[in-house]
Amino acid sequence: MTLLACAALTLTGGSPSAVALPQADPTALTAEELRLDRAVPQEILSRSGFDAVAPAFATALRQATTYAAAETTVTQQGADLWKRAVDRAQGKIPLTGDLSKEDDRPLYWARLGMTRALRQWQPAFGLSAAERTTLLGTLETYSRGQDAMWFEPLPPDQPWKLRRVVVTGFDPFQLDADARNSNPSGSAALALDGKLFLSGKGHFYRVETAMFPVRWRDFTDGVVERTLAGTPSHPMTSADLVVTVSQGRLGRFDLERYNGAWRGSTPDNENTTATGLVPVTDPSTQPQWAWSTLGHPQILQAGIGPFPVYDNTTVTEIPSGSTTPVNRPAPSAGSTARAGSGGDFLSNEIAYRATLLRDRTARDIPGGHVHTPVLQFGSTGVTDATLVRNRQNILDELQKIIDVAVDAPATCGKPACP
Repeated sequence: MTLLACAALTLTGGSPSAVALPQADPTALTAEELRLDRAVPQEILSRSGFDAVAPAFATALRQATTYAAAETTVTQQGADLWKRAVDRAQGKIPLTGDLSKEDDRPLYWARLGMTRALRQWQPAFGLSAAERTTLLGTLETYSRGQDAMWFEPLPPDQPWKLRRVVVTGFDPFQLDADARNSNPSGSAALALDGKLFLSGKGHFYRVETAMFPVRWRDFTDGVVERTLAGTPSHPMTSADLVVTVSQGRLGRFDLERYNGAWRGSTPDNENTTATGLVPVTDPSTQPQWAWSTLGHPQILQAGIGPFPVYDNTTVTEIPSGSTTPVNRPAPSAGSTARAGSGGDFLSNEIAYRATLLRDRTARDIPGGHVHTPVLQFGSTGVTDATLVRNRQNILDELQKIIDVAVDAPATCGKPACP
C-alpha cells in the first residue's frame, strides 16, 4: 500500500465519525517511538552518523534548570537537526556514514529519538503536561523546517522577478510492513530547501520546503494551515507556486487533479484512523472538492524523465441524490467526496488543505499535488544501489516537473472550466 492506494479501500456513505484526537498523555511513548529500538532504525541511525543526536539532546535537557532554558534547548536543537539534514542532503557538510546524502530516514528516526527523550525527561523543576506538550510541538515545528518556511520581501528596484516556490514532503510510512521504508517526497524537501534555480525559460526561482508527519492528529490540529498561513509573511501570501508531494504508485508520477474533503480508514504512523469529513475552520463554507491549478498540459507535454507522468482525474463520490459511492472520471455537480484523485489518506488531505487555503486567500497561482513513484529496493538491506538510483531518478524528474510548473500559468482545474 501507498498514500495513493487508500482510494481502493472500502468506502461508505455514512455520516462523518469522530476525528483523531491529540495524544492525551505526553509522557506515553507513541507507536512511532516504540519502533526506534528495532534493528533497522538503529542501523539507519548508526550508518548516517545521526545516532548521536538523541543522546546529545537528552544531555542538553538534563542541563536545563528552568522551563525557559528547556524551551531554548528544544528550539535550537530542533532547528539544528533540520539544518543538518538539509545540509547533508545538499552536500554542504562532509558525509558521515555510508547512506546516500539524499536519504530522508536519518532525520525521521533521529527526531523520534529526540521526542522520546523529551517524553521521558523528568526535570527537577517540575514540568506540567501542558508544558511538555508545548515543548513537543516546538520540537516538531523546528525539526521539520516549518518555522522557517517564508520568503523575504523583494527589493522594489530589483531588475528581475524571483519566483517563490513552496514544496512539502512527508515522513516515511508503513513502517510496520517494512521499517526500511524511505519517502522520496521527504528526500525532495531536504534536497530543495532554500535553493535557487533558473528555469528552462529563464526565470529565477527559490524553493522553500517543510516536512509533514504521517499522523491524522497533527492534521486535525491544523499543522498545514499553521505552516502555510500562520504568519503575516506566510507562504500562501507570497508564493508563486505551491506543490505538495507524496509517494504514490509504482513506476509513475501522478498529477492529482481533484482533492476530496474526506478521510478514509487507513492507519497512520501511530496506527490510528480518522474516518470522516476533513476538519477545517469555517466548515459551513467547506467545499467537497478543491482542485489543482498546476500547469498540467505543459508538464505532460514536457517529456522530462524516465517515469511516465499522468494527469489523474478519477475520484470516488456519492452523486447528488444517491447514497452509494461510485468512481467517476471527475466530480459531478453536487456530489459528496469519498476519495480525491490521490485517494483518501493524508496525501489527499494535504492537497485539499493547501488548495483550499489558496482559494480562501484568493491567490490565483498554480498549486496542486504530485505523487512520485514508489521507491524500490534491490536487496534486503537498508540501502543498495537500486534504492539510491531509484531515489535520484525520482528527485531529478520531480525537480524538472517543478521547473516546468514555474514557467506555466495557473490553469483552471474545475470539473467544468470556461
